[in-house]
Amino acid sequence: MRSKLLLLAAFLLIGFAAKAQTQEDQLIKDLIESIAENLPEDYDLSELQDRLTYYRKHPINLNGTNAEELKTLVFLSPLQISNLFEHIRKNGKLIDLLELQSIPEFDLTTIQRLMPFVTLDQSATADRITAANLAKYGNNDLIVRYGRVIEKTRGYTDLPGSRYLGTPDRYLFRYRYTYSNRVSASLVFEKDAGEYLFNGPKQRPFDFMSGHVAILNTGRFKKIVLGDYTMQFGQALTLWSGFAFGKSPDITGVAKRDVGLRPYTSANEFAFLRGAATTVTIVDNIDFTPFVSHRKLDATLGTNADGQQTVTTINETGLHRTQNEINNKNSTEQIVYGGVLQYRTSALSIGAVAYHTSFNKLFVPGSSLYQQFNFAGKDLTNVGAHYSYTYKNFYFFGEFGKALDAGLAYVNGALVSLSPTVSAVVLHRNYQKNYHNFFNQATAEASEAFNEKGFYAGLNINPSKVWSIQLYGDYFKYPWLRFRVDAPSDGYEFLGQVTYSPTKTFRAILRFKSEVKQQNTAETVPFNYLDDVKRENYRAEVKWALGKSFGFGNRIEVVQFKKGAGNSEFGYLAYQDVSYSPLSSRLSGNIRVAYFNTASYDSRIYAYEDDVLYNFTFGLYNGKGVRGYANLKYRLAKRLDVWGRYALYNYDNVETVGSGLDEIQGKMKSEMRVQLRYQF
Repeated sequence: MRSKLLLLAAFLLIGFAAKAQTQEDQLIKDLIESIAENLPEDYDLSELQDRLTYYRKHPINLNGTNAEELKTLVFLSPLQISNLFEHIRKNGKLIDLLELQSIPEFDLTTIQRLMPFVTLDQSATADRITAANLAKYGNNDLIVRYGRVIEKTRGYTDLPGSRYLGTPDRYLFRYRYTYSNRVSASLVFEKDAGEYLFNGPKQRPFDFMSGHVAILNTGRFKKIVLGDYTMQFGQALTLWSGFAFGKSPDITGVAKRDVGLRPYTSANEFAFLRGAATTVTIVDNIDFTPFVSHRKLDATLGTNADGQQTVTTINETGLHRTQNEINNKNSTEQIVYGGVLQYRTSALSIGAVAYHTSFNKLFVPGSSLYQQFNFAGKDLTNVGAHYSYTYKNFYFFGEFGKALDAGLAYVNGALVSLSPTVSAVVLHRNYQKNYHNFFNQATAEASEAFNEKGFYAGLNINPSKVWSIQLYGDYFKYPWLRFRVDAPSDGYEFLGQVTYSPTKTFRAILRFKSEVKQQNTAETVPFNYLDDVKRENYRAEVKWALGKSFGFGNRIEVVQFKKGAGNSEFGYLAYQDVSYSPLSSRLSGNIRVAYFNTASYDSRIYAYEDDVLYNFTFGLYNGKGVRGYANLKYRLAKRLDVWGRYALYNYDNVETVGSGLDEIQGKMKSEMRVQLRYQF
């Protein structure tokens, strides 16, 4: 034990002592990691990486773009975007990208992040859609992926009851076609571990299939999408599907970057709509987006007193491995139709949303008291209005949502530049306990934005070019009961982070995060009372490079967990990352070696991990042991790349790893993955 800790401490000391040059491609990885650590561990981030990778090859022309396109660059705040357009309106088109330094809110870090994804090249204009152009200038991207856990888990043994009916292999096939900014098409097939490959029930032929065809920027029709798509409007309170994120060290993230209608290319099996949608310009500055969607969803079913099948819950995992999961697959139908009307100028945006959701089976809430106000019935109509307005150094935003015959919800906020070095954001939210919405990802502490009130305030401070400080505090209150919380409750969260970046190639971060919530006591009592549950995280991290080929990352993180009057428990994680990416070599890769020790699952630690392109892993560090992984990429030909990944958990003093059907005999769990990408 002592030797392991000394070795890891040595790695960290070396890390703080070195400074050198890093690769530009590291930017995409860093952006995704900063967002990923604030999302659920199974969140699919391929949509974001796909978007950033595309802009690296097809940069946005800042003199010919719009706010909707710039919002897809998630590191730009709405105030920065508004200030950019105001600068162009007053001074004319940008002549040099260095002009960005003279625009309010565009600090050095933002400009460095932005540079790889933008251009001033006037040739980046829309191209005519002809058969010859589609064939000659279109970009084709094909990805084939295979992976599996190497050890045999309990679910694949010949159990008398529930077990996995398919194979442990995972497959992904994704083809995407793009032509300039005019045409997009994709096709995605996926099989998860434990599912049938071809011959399973309720599948044709893969367990999951997705696809779309989209035509963009065609006269009055700005977007036309057939197949799978997402809708992202306002502050995600009334109508939002697909990728979203909320609280993070970037305090401006609580102001949503709504991008409207977008084609869907991810392998996430839940967060999309399926049908047809379009965005059409009615008159100048006014767009209308009508849409219709028909999907079959997985649901847990029950039976009412009349013998009719009813829906208890919608299942979002997309897993169909056991007989029960297969029975629940596509067991209810959802039809959604409606429209969004938007008015936009350079400073003001106002939108109105109205749509109807209908199911073929009746929703019946559970019998627990906390479920008393859950949605019941077959039909739900949602309406909402959202706005954003920029005035000088203020950006105001908000949204109101209403479920007809049910509750109301609203969120309002402001982003303000207090000085050239200080910006602040405040946000107030109130989501009633009977607010019902199936497409709601508004900023909230809970996973769903209902039965919650809260106030959020944050500061970004940049006292110099090399130092930055992020602070936020969030107080939240739940007026009604929740799962494992048998009374109204409240809590708070605080985060403070200091970043030191003296060069482009060296960055050190210190972070403290504290969160207090309430939960039913663990004591055996006649009536549950609430205990405070406190969780604190302390993190020290450094990233640096050695020459033009080697990059290093080091982190130590400690977590403290305490519930009620019980004893505090601790967990810690320390890891060393090494990456190799020479400019002239076909071979690149990275490795991580981590040591972790947590008292229980309550003091677990999550950490983002590198993976093959468009796949994302959130390492769960729980228990005691060593975690390691290695990724390799090799360019077989000019447009043909192959990736390989091997990852391993080696636990101390255990006889089994995992639980339930995922239990493995022994103390090790390992996984491999291979991916091929062909661009033509």
